[in-house]
Amino acid sequence: MLSTNNTNDIVHLRAAGTSFVLDARGTGVPSITHWGADLGELSATQLAALADSRERALGPSSIDEPFRLSIVPLLAEGWSGLPGLEGRHDQPAGAGVAAGGASGGRVRRPALRTESIDHPEPGVVRITLVDAAGVTPDDADAAVALRLTITFELTAAGVLRSRSQLTNTATEIFELSSLATVLPLAPVARERLDFSGIWAAERQPQRSAIDYGTWLRESRHGRRGHDDSYLTVAGTPGFGFRHGEVWAMHLGTSGDTRVWIDRSALGITTVGAAELLAPGEIRLATGDSYETPWAYAAWSDAGLDGVSDRFHSWFRGLPAHPSTPRPLTLNTWEAVYFDHNFEQLAALADAAADAGVERFVLDDGWMKNRTDDERALGDWTVDEQSWPEGLTPLVDRVTVRGMQFGLWVEPEMVSLDSDLAREHPDWILRDDDRPLPKSWRNQFVLDLDNPAAFAHVLDAISALLDEYAISYLKWDMNRDLLGGSVHRHVAATYRLMDELRVRYPHVEIESCASGGARVDAGVLERVQRVWPSDTNDAHDRFSIMRWTNLLVPFEYLGSHVGSSPAHTSGRSLSLGFRLATALMGHSGIEWDLTATTAEERAALPVWAAAYRSLRGLIHSGRVVRGELETAQPVVTGIVADDATGVVDAVFWVTCLDTPSDAVPTSRRLPGLDPHRDYRVSPVDVGAEAATYPGTAPAWWHEGELTLSGAVLGSVGLQLPILHPDEALVLRVTAV
Repeated sequence: MLSTNNTNDIVHLRAAGTSFVLDARGTGVPSITHWGADLGELSATQLAALADSRERALGPSSIDEPFRLSIVPLLAEGWSGLPGLEGRHDQPAGAGVAAGGASGGRVRRPALRTESIDHPEPGVVRITLVDAAGVTPDDADAAVALRLTITFELTAAGVLRSRSQLTNTATEIFELSSLATVLPLAPVARERLDFSGIWAAERQPQRSAIDYGTWLRESRHGRRGHDDSYLTVAGTPGFGFRHGEVWAMHLGTSGDTRVWIDRSALGITTVGAAELLAPGEIRLATGDSYETPWAYAAWSDAGLDGVSDRFHSWFRGLPAHPSTPRPLTLNTWEAVYFDHNFEQLAALADAAADAGVERFVLDDGWMKNRTDDERALGDWTVDEQSWPEGLTPLVDRVTVRGMQFGLWVEPEMVSLDSDLAREHPDWILRDDDRPLPKSWRNQFVLDLDNPAAFAHVLDAISALLDEYAISYLKWDMNRDLLGGSVHRHVAATYRLMDELRVRYPHVEIESCASGGARVDAGVLERVQRVWPSDTNDAHDRFSIMRWTNLLVPFEYLGSHVGSSPAHTSGRSLSLGFRLATALMGHSGIEWDLTATTAEERAALPVWAAAYRSLRGLIHSGRVVRGELETAQPVVTGIVADDATGVVDAVFWVTCLDTPSDAVPTSRRLPGLDPHRDYRVSPVDVGAEAATYPGTAPAWWHEGELTLSGAVLGSVGLQLPILHPDEALVLRVTAV
């Protein structure tokens, strides 16, 4: 259900068990009365009573009127937390000379009032505020210095989206410092969860109490970064995957970000997010506008799994969401690195086809003179020494074996040792009139905001797509931005992606940024896959996949089986564990298959068949996660519903450490219909998991077991005791 009730300027949006109530009475800035559980149909009288009940009494030391948190909280209202809007108009020359001769400007903070409210479509409310330059903000005849339009949308999935557009209507230039989305949290939200990480270990969770004051995370990478806060969650103490009330926010941009939680002594807690702008980065002349990225928020009374349900439903409705079954992919990077020649890669393509691969991706090393990472970025032409006949022989070899062909590119980057840099050194991104920023992985950033540089890259990539039967681009970004405008670079990158998708709608794009340093809702409006991490170590990868999936559904998340020992960590892991873990996502291989053993070559087609049989479920179902995170093993599942309830499911039972118990114990399988019976059977992934001898229950030897959903969800299932770094995959189907 998606409904809007607008009564006397109190707006009530409802969808998917969520209510959003906005009190827009009067000429002041509206306030959010409620964001959380569905309140049902409320009459005008009930909405007014709700809004009135939220008015706060005066405190012993406070402003002399009841405090009201607006949708743009400002100091002028009595809000001492982070403001919703910061910036200043330029002062006339010579204005504001402070005592002692120091120059200073007159402090003038915005004084906002409501100009209009409209509802462009169901589930959407748009509020226009103005900053009056007159003596009093309520003076209808005062000149307008700023116009701020804020949109709230409660989607059918229950995701609350918001973005703002600020227009300068004054004659002086307005320099914007910050424009944020700020949402109130319920008083019961007293615990926080977000993420950090490093290369090859992204999205590591961190939790703490929400104490008084401002908790703030800022990203200054020019991309989201491996330590990205990713998703900011506030909830009731001890909230988990399947219990607790939680509120979550994500900012949909690939650039620099600020996210925060403010707990005020006023008795109000807020969560906020904004694009992090550099000083002077946004300067608006008369009539110019700035638009924020979309902020995405979700509420759930069913823990983190409930938040995932809402976000996953939203992403699956995007126009760019992949519409075809996700092809089993082989990427050549860890197989050959920069050592490219037709004979070696043709043999790898043949081995991939024999294993059941459906998409073959040629990674870095195919360009002119690209023998290592110190040269050739920006020269997007095929190396004549490695490929004297171009890529055509390899493309033909791949496609004749029934696979799609994909190609690695890094369009935003340039090497100093390249024809492009020698011909156009001014195209390298830097701060105005400053030396080059420090190199990073021996490369620099191309200034795509420069129209000539943009056109050059667009034409170069288009030429490749015109010449070869390429159906997929792995779009990499292997460094931070240490100079130039991040805001403009991100906008230019999005334009480049958008233009290529318009020209070549059949070509899919994967977002990679040294692994998982660019996983966000902004890029997901344009791509069909993201690379969560550069590690193929299944021990590390399991947690990365599980937590990345908190926001993004599995069909977007590349997940590859690699060799043992793992290239990033040096850790040796069993084939069964690597295969089972790689099923969790959009599966693939990153491994020199020409060097595999007979046992490994026999296992891979079995695993590939398992992936093809499960991908429809994994890439469309609801995620369910077991609560016992501190006890090994842990349970992760995907369940599929029809009109009658849950009819199909797959579960991973994963042991990353020494088992917690000396004898077999049961593990609950959550999310099933308690009133249905289900057949449980192990999935053959091509190699068995290592278990402790004599610990398998009788049903395991028989191959299947039928139990009710109530028993599986409340009592659990007896399983063999797994060795550390092992996993079982279970298929659960209604009977």
